[in-house]
Amino acid sequence: MSDFVFEDSELNAETAHSQLNDALRGADDGELFVERSASESLTFDDGRLKNASFDTSRGFGLRCVAGDTSGFAQGTEMSPGALARAAKAVIMAKQGYDGTLSKPPKRTNNRLYPDIDPVADPGFGVKVSLLEEIDTYCRALDPSVVQVTATLSGNRRAIAILRSGGERYDDIRPLVRLNISIVAEKDGRRESGYAGAGGREAYDGYVKPEFWKPLAKEALRQAKVNLGSVPAPAGQMDVVLGPGWPGILLHEAMGHGLEGDFIRKGTSAFAGMLGERVAAPGVTIVDDGTIEGRRGSLTIDDEGTPTSRTVLIEDGILKGFMQDRMNARLMGVEATGNGRRESFAHSPMPRMTNTYMLGGEKNPDEMLSELKDGIYATNFGGGQVDITSGKFVFQCTEAYRVKNGEIGDALKGVTLIGDGPSVLKQIRHVGNDMALDPGIGVCGKAGQGVPVGVGQPSLYVENLTVGGSAA
Repeated sequence: MSDFVFEDSELNAETAHSQLNDALRGADDGELFVERSASESLTFDDGRLKNASFDTSRGFGLRCVAGDTSGFAQGTEMSPGALARAAKAVIMAKQGYDGTLSKPPKRTNNRLYPDIDPVADPGFGVKVSLLEEIDTYCRALDPSVVQVTATLSGNRRAIAILRSGGERYDDIRPLVRLNISIVAEKDGRRESGYAGAGGREAYDGYVKPEFWKPLAKEALRQAKVNLGSVPAPAGQMDVVLGPGWPGILLHEAMGHGLEGDFIRKGTSAFAGMLGERVAAPGVTIVDDGTIEGRRGSLTIDDEGTPTSRTVLIEDGILKGFMQDRMNARLMGVEATGNGRRESFAHSPMPRMTNTYMLGGEKNPDEMLSELKDGIYATNFGGGQVDITSGKFVFQCTEAYRVKNGEIGDALKGVTLIGDGPSVLKQIRHVGNDMALDPGIGVCGKAGQGVPVGVGQPSLYVENLTVGGSAA
């Protein structure tokens, strides 16, 4: 049987293991991460196929960890010589250090996604025809449609994680995504709407009209809502957040602050608060990398540890953190399967997988009925967060003014301003409509981007600062 990640290279697993054993002798931890991947992206824009890209990559990342110091080197030349040169660089991390190598990760028989190649199947022609069909359908939906952009992207990553003593962990990770953006025009005003979906699965369902037509209609709905939007007010207001994708606010405002490196270094707003109340009663938040087929899920993380369902906050009490191997060892706890890296060219660090809040008991309609003068925010764009303070600024791409429980005008230019620790305590109601996002999340940290999932039920948050665009 061929060894795909080493196939057609000068390096083989036996030689790599031998060199790795020498490099990690006297270290606390480390691994050789080998990756071979293929990716594609097709964009249909302005009535024609405007971009089609296909990329392949392969290479290795070698890491040596001693205490709280790590040495990392990466290369694309798959040869014993290149690995030897990398080893000379990384062993600098253990100079004067004589550690005992940590136990290897536990193994798992779970498989959260199929061993498929979405880049190869279906063929290029089928994908182009799909995007053309989507473009034609969107333009025929409504006379206001003036621009359509549809993008289909997919990749397949095959990885092997080699550790001292002959330990090896393999994973093959498919990932696909479909995005549809529509620009609508009325009386000279143009606004856009967007919808997308993705996951670790085949393209099979994506080519079916019953899958992509609802996305097209949702993108048009958002564009038309924004065409009727009015400038947003500003001030302190109660806000009801919709379910699903608005969980990106929690992901940023508190998720990063619960990653093990920020906790260990004391730079997180949640450092030193384990076991204390950090959120309102009824608020339970988990990070779960074990959900089958989800965008943020992984059978094993990028250190070989099986992912898990980690309870971060339970009924408002801080219960745990997301850990990679190094920070877990230094903090005297178990790794949670959150050691992630963008590619072989990057060193792993604690990262989120699918982070979401569990549902409560409140009916969302009852929440809105209690909103006397506030904002109903159902969709989000980008934002900025300071990990140390937890302060954030988020832009809403779909929001409404609510007065006396009645949903009024759509608003343009809504920003939500606050800090994660305070917002968690300002949650008055937790809805019974928990939903995960449709599979579109990408998380950035220290220059690395990885696919993630978010989710939440509807939330009633008191006294948020709303930045508006009204004069």
